[in-house]
Amino acid sequence: MASEIIKFSSIKSASKNILHILIILIFNSFLAKLSAQNSSENKIVNDTVRKTDTIKLPAEQLADIVRTKADSERNDFQHKMTYLNKQAQVKYQDMQIDADYIRIDWKKNEIYARGEIDSTGKVIAPAIATQGGKQYEYNDFVYNYKTRQAIAYNARTEENEGVIVAQKTKKYNDSVFFMRRGLFTTDEYFLQKKDTLADYHLLASHIKLVKGKEKSSIVTGPVQMYIEQVPTPLIMPFAILPFSDKRSAGILIPSFGERQDVGFFLNSLGYYQPIGEHFDVKLLIDFYTKGSWNLRPETNYIKRYRYTGNFSADIGSTVRGIKGLDDYSKINTYRIAWRHSQDSKANPLLNFSASVDLVSSKFYNNTINNNYIFNQNVLNTQQNSTISITKRFLNLPVTLTGTTSYSQNFSTGLGDLRLPQLNVAVNQFYLFKPKTGVREGLLENITVNTGLNFTNFVNTGEGEMFTSAMWEKMQTGLRNNIGLGTNTTIAKYFTFSLGANIDNALTTKTLNKQYNPVTNMVDNELEKRISGYSMFSTTASLQTTLYGTKIFKAGSAIQGIRHMLMPSIGFSYRPDFGNPDFGYFRNYYDASGTLIPYSIFEGGIIGSPTSGMEGSLNFSIGNNIEMKVRSKKDSTGVKKIKIFEALNITGGYNFAAKDHPWSTFSVNGQSSLFEGKLSLNSSLLIDPYENIFLEEENRMFRTENFGKFNIQSFNLQLSYPLSEELFGEKEELAEKYKMKGEIRNENYFFDDDHYARFHQPWSLNVNANYGYTRGGSMFGRSVASVGLDGSIQLTPYWNINGSTHYDFITKDLAYTRLGFSRDQRSFTINFNWVPFGQYKVYDFFIGIKANILSDALKYKDRSFTQPNAPF
Repeated sequence: MASEIIKFSSIKSASKNILHILIILIFNSFLAKLSAQNSSENKIVNDTVRKTDTIKLPAEQLADIVRTKADSERNDFQHKMTYLNKQAQVKYQDMQIDADYIRIDWKKNEIYARGEIDSTGKVIAPAIATQGGKQYEYNDFVYNYKTRQAIAYNARTEENEGVIVAQKTKKYNDSVFFMRRGLFTTDEYFLQKKDTLADYHLLASHIKLVKGKEKSSIVTGPVQMYIEQVPTPLIMPFAILPFSDKRSAGILIPSFGERQDVGFFLNSLGYYQPIGEHFDVKLLIDFYTKGSWNLRPETNYIKRYRYTGNFSADIGSTVRGIKGLDDYSKINTYRIAWRHSQDSKANPLLNFSASVDLVSSKFYNNTINNNYIFNQNVLNTQQNSTISITKRFLNLPVTLTGTTSYSQNFSTGLGDLRLPQLNVAVNQFYLFKPKTGVREGLLENITVNTGLNFTNFVNTGEGEMFTSAMWEKMQTGLRNNIGLGTNTTIAKYFTFSLGANIDNALTTKTLNKQYNPVTNMVDNELEKRISGYSMFSTTASLQTTLYGTKIFKAGSAIQGIRHMLMPSIGFSYRPDFGNPDFGYFRNYYDASGTLIPYSIFEGGIIGSPTSGMEGSLNFSIGNNIEMKVRSKKDSTGVKKIKIFEALNITGGYNFAAKDHPWSTFSVNGQSSLFEGKLSLNSSLLIDPYENIFLEEENRMFRTENFGKFNIQSFNLQLSYPLSEELFGEKEELAEKYKMKGEIRNENYFFDDDHYARFHQPWSLNVNANYGYTRGGSMFGRSVASVGLDGSIQLTPYWNINGSTHYDFITKDLAYTRLGFSRDQRSFTINFNWVPFGQYKVYDFFIGIKANILSDALKYKDRSFTQPNAPF
């Protein structure tokens, strides 16, 4: 007959006291008989002799030894009870219970545990149950060690970065827990018991916790968010939240706000679902009170050390105004995007990449996805998409690149489609490279650069894409370029260079122009025929570098000035490809009877040859001016200041020109001041011939009167990043203030008057631009604007940022945005506001910072590119 040995830790002299041993053996035998009788009565064990003469022994009541210890232990044999007081502990299989008071009911197979209480009956130290290496805290609970079920009150369940505190918890089995009125939070201070109240929590009337081998999740009924114990209007009918640091499915919490043209909104409400190890899916929706909506599916994929990418789309309808009134409008929009990049380690000889972004022509003007407003994408005037594949060879100096590209122009509504485009590039090589030694002279230094480009091109509207009209307008072109160059040193200080360039091109369509007297316009007609051109040019140049230095007296504030002058003079020659003998140009008569020449390749895919002979003498003068001054801050005692990093002047004279032989003169300058903080860039274009405005014809006429210099264009750009570091060194708080403490769990230094001290870093980027273009008008056109972009950290946890742009010509503020953010320890509050302009909108969002909720509550984008991604 089976027997069970229950070892009581309080009986320390059992081996010495024979009477005690006999009592234990008799009592144990009595329990075994009683157990056998009960089992027989309940038909749990059938103890009858079968025909096979085999006997089935009764099952053990316990599957393992129950080990107990406590400061005080009492056994009630009559009622089959054991009582443990003060530092009580029970171990059974993988379960360990530590509590101030434990009661074991051997008859019901139950263990009751309670935490330590004070004189008022309040629990001041919880009971702790440990199973599978994880701890669970309770005020009190009942555990059935036979069925492994439990009921706990005020239970605290922790998992990674999250904790649940529930009024009542029922453990159904080791994997499923049911909870009533549960509080869930990821507050680090509350998790570490540094704070008795969480800075935020989600409160649900019913919670189901499902624990798996790899990850756990929470399913709730109606749930509401509380911030600093204050209820918020963020309420959901249900929630599915992860309870582990693995990628988990969950509802994505939206931001909310108001936009003047489309009403109040919820933005980015959705659901996140990981699929296997390499995929995840996100479905977001934006909807507005005036009827606008937007659906945004997104899929990310990755294969480590191979590739990564994502698909996304925006499909929606923008409704403005009131239906039935004149201001009512409804516009459907779409955006389809694909990003793919290949890891460089995957295949160094073959690379595939994609950056596709296709949008409807009115997308950015009518988008209801406010993210495009805050990141200023609504200001885009064009959109580019490219898919390319590149092949390199180990033993061939050739690179093959296949490309498909699409460029949309929102102002014209047209797009440039290249489908496909193949480029063959031959690596640069030396034509007469010596087998040994260093290359010398012009001949051995001749380099060759060549390649071949094949393109199908069409400029078409959105409605004509992949229709017969588009294929009818498509042009095919083939172009080859050969570049030759060489150089050598003359008299040690001069570099002499020679170069030649050859272009060959073929196309399937050419242009025919005719004046139409009926419409009083010039008709452009494309003729389908294979035609091509060849042209070449040559150059020769001589350049050197000169240095000039001025040294000042010892002790002077200015130690010296160095001027580096880089003059260059060159000659270029190109034949007149507008000559009728080449056949590249034709003529037509305009309305006044004037003969107008034009190229038959004008506006084509392969470009157009130039007309007019060129035999030009060109010059270029480059300057670099630096100054050395005394400096106490520099370890050498001297600091270098760049007056002009670059100041270049270029121009030329064409001996073959019949009129206006002098070219325009270009002056470009670049400088940085205040230790490189202030950046200045300028450009100036000067025409040496007099320009007269003809009011009758409303155009500018360029005369042959040389020496009447006039400005054709001027541009000045200034960029200056300001910060607190420019106005003094950063204060070391730890050295200046010795007192340190907390205010509402936020760490600060304190001065002698007990005022909190902290850094307040700020930055302000100033960008200014002034431009003038003469063009064909009398007074020209000017632009002048200044842009500000900055941030200030008011406290270690408060941040304000924003940007604005002011146009001095129109005297209007352009795009302006203000943002506020508050770091609340375990979550962040973000508020963005565009106060005026075409899109007046504000957006409010609360995001959880814990990794286990970064998918479900949408604070971080836990895409596969994040360093903590599990793949």
